[in-house]
Amino acid sequence: MRRLLAAALVPVALVLAGCSPTVALEPADDAASPLCAEVSVRLPEAIGELSSRETNAQATGAWGEPTAVILRCGVPSPAPTAELPCITVEGVDWLRDDSDDPNFVFTTYGREPAVEVIIDGEAASGRDVLTALGPAVSRLPVVGACIAPGT
Repeated sequence: MRRLLAAALVPVALVLAGCSPTVALEPADDAASPLCAEVSVRLPEAIGELSSRETNAQATGAWGEPTAVILRCGVPSPAPTAELPCITVEGVDWLRDDSDDPNFVFTTYGREPAVEVIIDGEAASGRDVLTALGPAVSRLPVVGACIAPGT
């Protein structure tokens, strides 16, 4: 009887182990780009202690439970700006929007299509997240770059 009960519980345990709900996201306008597919297949399984989550939209990624990091490939490329600081992490230029602190929005600059990453700053380090995503995002073609102030 114990063997029968144990055998019956194994499938239930496997189903419950995979019950992390799917993260509902909206795909970006250019999510169907083959270049976004190149990014998507290279997204990391984990960012630090944050495990990847399944999403319901093309060219997206999510990590952490609750979700602490969201990625969308295919967002519009940002125009040059003097309002948002530009940082370079692992050879990728990012514009940082901290207007919703502690949530930060990073958008690639000089890459097409562009990638947007939203980070809960209380759950993850922006630099650590961008470093982990660098190998995937760096696959996108470079079409511009940040410049130093005064040039």
